Amino acid sequence: MHFSFIDFIIGLTLINTIPHFVLGIWKGRMFSGLGFGNRQNILYGLLNLSISLGLFLYTYGWEGLFDQGIYLGALFVIFSYLAVGKLCYRYFHLKHFSKNP
Repeated sequence: MHFSFIDFIIGLTLINTIPHFVLGIWKGRMFSGLGFGNRQNILYGLLNLSISLGLFLYTYGWEGLFDQGIYLGALFVIFSYLAVGKLCYRYFHLKHFSKNP
């Protein structure tokens, strides 16, 4: 097995995208590299995604996106939250959490 430092950074920034982005959408309090707040967490998540994707494309090119199923799977999860995150927040948080202080 060959350890690649660039792959480690790609994976680290890709996975770090998910908690910051999701908690930003769900208005959770989490400290990010850009400070506290919903927008800061969303922007920090998108920054991590940009870094990860930029390093991935630099290393493997566009063809690599189709050869690396794990990366496409992680991106699918991230973009799923983009598509349904506000809906989930509205349904789960506002409907259930706001009624029970």
